[in-house]
Amino acid sequence: MALATNLGYPRIGLHRELKKGLESYWAGNNSKNELLAAAKTIRTDNWLLQKKIGIQHIPVNDFSLYDHVLDTAILVGAIPDRFKINPENIDLDGYFAMARGTQQGKFIDIPPLEMTKWFNTNYHYIVPEITRKTMFALNPEKVIVEIKEADSLAIHPRPVLLGPVSFLLLSKSPEESFTPLGKLDELVSVYSDLLHELSDLDVDWVQMDEPFLATDLTDETKDLIQKTYLDLGKQTQRPKILITSYFASIGDNLPLAFSLPVEALHLDLVNAPEQLEPAFDLINDQKCLSLGLVDGHNIWKTDLVHASNLITKAIDKLGNDHLFISPSCSLLHVPQDIGLEININPEIRSWLAFAQQKIQEIVLLTKMANSGIDANHAAILESQGIIRNRHSSPIIKNVSVKSQLAAIDLTKLKRRSEFAKRRRKQQERYEFPFLPTTTIGSFPQTEKVRIARSRFAKGQITKSEYEEFIKQEIKRTIEFQEQIGMDVLVHGEFERNDMVQYFAEQLSGFAFTEHGWVQSFGSRYVRPPIIFGDISRPGQMSVEWAKYAQSQSDKPVKGMLTGPVTILNWSFVRDDQLRSDTCRQIALAIQEEVLDLERSGIGIIQIDEPALREGLPLHKADWQEYLNWAVECFHLAASSVQDETQIHTHMCYSEFNDIIQSIAELDADVISIEAARSHMELLKSFAQFQYPNDLGPGIYDIHSPRIPTEDEIITLLKEALGVLPASQVWVNPDCGLKTRQWAEIEPSLINMVSATLKLRKELLNKR
Repeated sequence: MALATNLGYPRIGLHRELKKGLESYWAGNNSKNELLAAAKTIRTDNWLLQKKIGIQHIPVNDFSLYDHVLDTAILVGAIPDRFKINPENIDLDGYFAMARGTQQGKFIDIPPLEMTKWFNTNYHYIVPEITRKTMFALNPEKVIVEIKEADSLAIHPRPVLLGPVSFLLLSKSPEESFTPLGKLDELVSVYSDLLHELSDLDVDWVQMDEPFLATDLTDETKDLIQKTYLDLGKQTQRPKILITSYFASIGDNLPLAFSLPVEALHLDLVNAPEQLEPAFDLINDQKCLSLGLVDGHNIWKTDLVHASNLITKAIDKLGNDHLFISPSCSLLHVPQDIGLEININPEIRSWLAFAQQKIQEIVLLTKMANSGIDANHAAILESQGIIRNRHSSPIIKNVSVKSQLAAIDLTKLKRRSEFAKRRRKQQERYEFPFLPTTTIGSFPQTEKVRIARSRFAKGQITKSEYEEFIKQEIKRTIEFQEQIGMDVLVHGEFERNDMVQYFAEQLSGFAFTEHGWVQSFGSRYVRPPIIFGDISRPGQMSVEWAKYAQSQSDKPVKGMLTGPVTILNWSFVRDDQLRSDTCRQIALAIQEEVLDLERSGIGIIQIDEPALREGLPLHKADWQEYLNWAVECFHLAASSVQDETQIHTHMCYSEFNDIIQSIAELDADVISIEAARSHMELLKSFAQFQYPNDLGPGIYDIHSPRIPTEDEIITLLKEALGVLPASQVWVNPDCGLKTRQWAEIEPSLINMVSATLKLRKELLNKR
């Protein structure tokens, strides 16, 4: 019989209990035991729900207090010396120090590990740090505790592990001449010990995630994967191994994957259904095949007819005794329960499936595999009706938008003049000093701001009262920036709930949830908007707030917008048309806002594109097509302004060296990037490329509560000036300041401006 299985479940709690527990613990308001008890309750609820619905292989160790890659680093003992108290283990404060850094307690002024995006998602993982001196050691307590918890609930668990090869490929080394894969043999020995311990706990199956199988691998890496699983597979005492990969086709790596001496392999058939047929020619009758048929990365209901057709093909070739029915990837990336959403348009609601509904779909598809399509005819008819209704619904169509786009020649959208000419005009207009200082946009969204927004939403205060409150916050923020000597100001974005949701709420074609939270990193959760139809801009979105902010200062105030590619990639996107077409519709709406800002006297406009790189397909052969339309969309949004109007963009937590040509083609006047956690490492790509436009490397890490010292900022700035000419450099934090507290950002920005003034004076004295 086919088995209903799951690869992972959201770990934040149905009502964000993990966020509340973490932030209370970090603030010193609850104890370690209280935090761990809340975490245990979330795990228990997740397991029991999956068991009740009918999942037969229930994942454990998919839960994390912060990040599963960080958990793996702890599991295998990859703990940099600066974070160690006990040489054999690490406590909870050490764990959070690795994730967030610290300036107090047992760890004095230690910066955190780097953080970057998890493949093509908006999830951020903590980057392990591996050196020649790294001594791996098994710390299996977390995995063992969760297995025993599950056993106590009569749940036979399937532990989830990040595979050793992918773990090292996700890691970095501060030693230029060393790559983490050089430690693979030592790491495999630790995994062997772990598999032995899991076998002693009567674990039947273990899920080994090797997502790099869905990427382009060198022959050397393929050989290492082969050797790794030959070593692990030959163990006589171990659980059965399921290797999983997701987000794309395994492609050319299919022969390698099916040659590995493991008991099962998972295929993402949502993103790459075409890989099923080649798999039939490679699989032997001893292996199980996990069919990833339910989309774990988007929120649309599964087309049961399409999925059942794939199941039928698999049964015809393999029989159903060797099949697992699964989501395409972990359900970490979707909200938890559509049943909580009582205010969404009922028609749109009928098209959606969140995590709970997706495991119901998995169980239903498994029943189809085992009892036949005819026995589930009613479910098939219902699915067909939903699919037909969605594709024919009038609410998804806007003929006017499609006509507008058809009339535009996207290939000819460019700024009026070359950058050098624009730069001269902008300098004449604003007289920027050497090393101009600014911030990325947002300022702290304090409890006071959130309460005011909530009271307004509930009708407890009037619109005029709410707007007056926001104006006072803007005024205070403008005054603070002027007092510390900031050169280009921002209004703080206090009116915005989220950088994507705020704009999406003012565009047609979007739907919104009240409880659709998804983890971005740590305790940072987002509610991605849902793009269900054609997109247009009914009216101005940010102009009045920008005008008010500019009226409070003689210094320039940036207009702040989110770019079309980021709005696309940080939303749940419709799957009934090309992503590029949806992005162009968003870009047209942003263009209208840009021109209204310019007409209102706002001469510096920032169009943030932090998600540009994360949208890259996993296989390089598909990159150029994506990058071409992504650049086109930025041009559509930004290129119609006058030369004197300065266009900024912002990108964060990405590797840029392999897409630097496309970043240059954006032709933004100023780009700001994350650079502090990597100690300006990212600047090498821009310097080697001889990036022509202005650049603002982030000089302090806003995702950590640490307050950078003036000397630290000067050091980082000097590192930047070691690879870039001073005339090209702007000074700014890594990212927006929304998630921080005023007590953290005030001294940080004071230090940033003070450090810049000192360095500016030093440089001018040398001229």
